[in-house]
Amino acid sequence: MNSRAKFAIVMSSTVMVAMLLLGGVVTKGAPADQGSGSNNVYRHLSVYSEVLSRIKSEYVEEPDMSSVTLGAMTGMLEAIDPYASFLNANQYKEYLKNFDSYKGDLGMVLAKKYGYITIVAVVPGSPADKAGLTTNDFLESVKGVATRDMPLAYASLLLRGEPGSTVDLSVLRRKPEPQKLTMTRAVIALPAVDSKLMSGDVGYIKAAALSAARVKEVSTAATALQKQGAKRIILDLRQCATGDPEDGVELANLFLGKGTITYAEGQKFPKKTYTADEKKMVSGLPLVVLTSRGTAAAAEVAATGLQKNKRATVVGEPTFGDASIRRPISMEDGSAIILSVAKYYGPDGKAIQDNGVTPDEKVIDTDQNAGDPEDDLDAAPTVPEKKSNEDMILKKALEIVAAKNS
Repeated sequence: MNSRAKFAIVMSSTVMVAMLLLGGVVTKGAPADQGSGSNNVYRHLSVYSEVLSRIKSEYVEEPDMSSVTLGAMTGMLEAIDPYASFLNANQYKEYLKNFDSYKGDLGMVLAKKYGYITIVAVVPGSPADKAGLTTNDFLESVKGVATRDMPLAYASLLLRGEPGSTVDLSVLRRKPEPQKLTMTRAVIALPAVDSKLMSGDVGYIKAAALSAARVKEVSTAATALQKQGAKRIILDLRQCATGDPEDGVELANLFLGKGTITYAEGQKFPKKTYTADEKKMVSGLPLVVLTSRGTAAAAEVAATGLQKNKRATVVGEPTFGDASIRRPISMEDGSAIILSVAKYYGPDGKAIQDNGVTPDEKVIDTDQNAGDPEDDLDAAPTVPEKKSNEDMILKKALEIVAAKNS
């Protein structure tokens, strides 16, 4: 069976497991005649138990029930949270001991999709970037271990190590068979913010990664561009997937003087609202924000805050969807789940992790998305005929800022 066939089976099985295990959760808001939420949960758990029993007694050969149960648990976590992980006692012990001690990495931001580890984005200049890896590539194996049902946190641990050491990967891209790669770990440095004054008095700021230091660089760049005569600003957040959500709050505040930027809330996490502070605003110029499928986390918080306050026009592709507060929750046997305990929401009340950011003007990056197995660009986005090396998203943004000035 080739990898594409295996991939299709994996997707189907993951969806089936998720539907089975989450049925009780989904029916929480069902009409009263369907029974209480707790009764539905127990009913679906009994179905799950029966399925396990049937697999054990009637499958063509005696299965490894621990693997079956682990797969079901992993599928359940992935269905509700693509960034969740279940670590057994040994994995969690190794994770706590070694994760922060490893200085070498490959520069990939990861999530789970269809049971596999998928790339959200790569840090520019990192080993992953130099190898040509990009958004929606799948890691089929790491160090010879299949990533199917591998905990996300454990995959991230395997990818890290001493700078200069190597790690073997198998990557499922846009070819029938996986690509084998041996990559060298390095200390990852976040790229500096880039800025320039373009023709038409347009200030261009590129933030390929976010952190507290990079937000300060954006502030410096915006101030400098205005002194140079910029009348409009384009903030490029494409493939920007690093940084804490609060970095996104600070970034949005540079261009927004009032209004709610975002809020965080969870079942046991009290609502925390982040409001723009006029004293932190550095630019009130007309603003366009660029996004891509690799835009995530802090950049999404900034983009949705600016968009929903009608402070900026967002141009590009729908973003990936990653803005939450994750915490490890330990179990009695020493295992743990790493789970989102709160999500960040846009001013419109929509969870960023569930919805991403939908651009006001959708433009497909035809090179980035060629052969993508999942197409979530709905309803006639702009797909212009692309000339050699022409940046169609930036071109559309320039058309919009020109119109703002007319």
